[in-house]
Amino acid sequence: MKKVLAIILGGGAGTRLYPLTKMRAKPAVPVAGKYRLIDIPVSNCINSELFKIYVLTQFNSASLNRHIARTYNFSGFSEGFVEVLAAQQTPENPNWFQGTADAVRQYLWMLQEWDVEEFLILSGDHLYRMDYRMFIQRHRETKADITLSVIPMDDRRASDFGLMKIDDAGRVIDFSEKPKGEDLMNMRVDTTILGLTPEQAQLQPYIASMGIYVFKKDILIKLLRESIERTDFGKEIIPDAAKDHNVQAFLYDDYWEDIGTIEAFYHANLALTQQPLPPFSFYDEKYPIYTRARYLPPSKLLDCHIRQSIIGEGCILKTCRIEHSVLGVRTRIDSGTNIEDSLIMGADFYQTAVERQKIVENGEMPVGIGPGCIIRRAIVDKNARIGHDVKIINKDDVQEAERESQGFYIRSGIVVVLKNAIIPDGTVI
Repeated sequence: MKKVLAIILGGGAGTRLYPLTKMRAKPAVPVAGKYRLIDIPVSNCINSELFKIYVLTQFNSASLNRHIARTYNFSGFSEGFVEVLAAQQTPENPNWFQGTADAVRQYLWMLQEWDVEEFLILSGDHLYRMDYRMFIQRHRETKADITLSVIPMDDRRASDFGLMKIDDAGRVIDFSEKPKGEDLMNMRVDTTILGLTPEQAQLQPYIASMGIYVFKKDILIKLLRESIERTDFGKEIIPDAAKDHNVQAFLYDDYWEDIGTIEAFYHANLALTQQPLPPFSFYDEKYPIYTRARYLPPSKLLDCHIRQSIIGEGCILKTCRIEHSVLGVRTRIDSGTNIEDSLIMGADFYQTAVERQKIVENGEMPVGIGPGCIIRRAIVDKNARIGHDVKIINKDDVQEAERESQGFYIRSGIVVVLKNAIIPDGTVI
């Protein structure tokens, strides 16, 4: 794996995850109470013995830079690194990244200097666990120019993805972006070719791109230089390359979720609380998910009722009820508060008892969730200050709303309280 360079695409402005991306890059969005999205692909790389990793991003990258610098420090005796490459304007190219392929193209002058044979292109907003060594091995065995990681799909979800067709040798011969009706039926393939059983193949007759690619180094350089007007890998570069190059499919038949929208992000986080087997587990000792070591104290629970939930480190919960929820690091919840079906991201810092007392005496609000609140089907971003007797319940069942001045948005019926927001006492949302 020393001959492979990994490139993680941090994505654009993260509009589908807004307002969680209002103050941070998409890969820096917190997930599962203590991690960040970027930890998933970086950990997959480390577990696959891939230690040369670049992260390409261009929006709000300060917290992402800080997280990576504090988390991933390889020994000085290895050439391993995790480094952010932010978009920059140069005399040769005054534009920001125009798409996934353009992001790589703009840093080609640096990437091509590495003595590697393949580039592994990854996405920064997917939740999955994968050993990339098998993926790269398949790429080499088939002598492919490009290999795509694909996931089998059933009829219900297939039209939401870019689909492809393969021949008997697993070579990709056709693409279709989110097809419907007869176009969808035309994209059915025999997925037994890629390793599914006949029974599975009947239930999942489509293959969808996961946005994960392996390129031969010289092929990627050639394609990006030849087609400067093409800016996206999945929609332009790879479909065009399939006509003249050996483009292969590698089947990944395990849990994979694109969490690039508020609704998908919300459901993927709450699914982690399932018992006995959540669809994705952070408890795999062989393939751990790494993140920043914070050295926080254990959580303190004072006469609480907690059911089917995940509680991060360093939390202080007093006489509250938590059900089917995920609480992030340093979460503070006061007495008499009920939280259901919610993701509380916690805080970036502690306020001591003396500081909190002074804040209250000054008529202001400390960080955390006050007494007597009801929070249901919500995402509360970091450092939010929620007063007493606040009800965040979406009482009018609003599906979409933008109330930035009031400290919250509603996306797909889910209330999202902004980072650093102040929600006054007695507020009803």
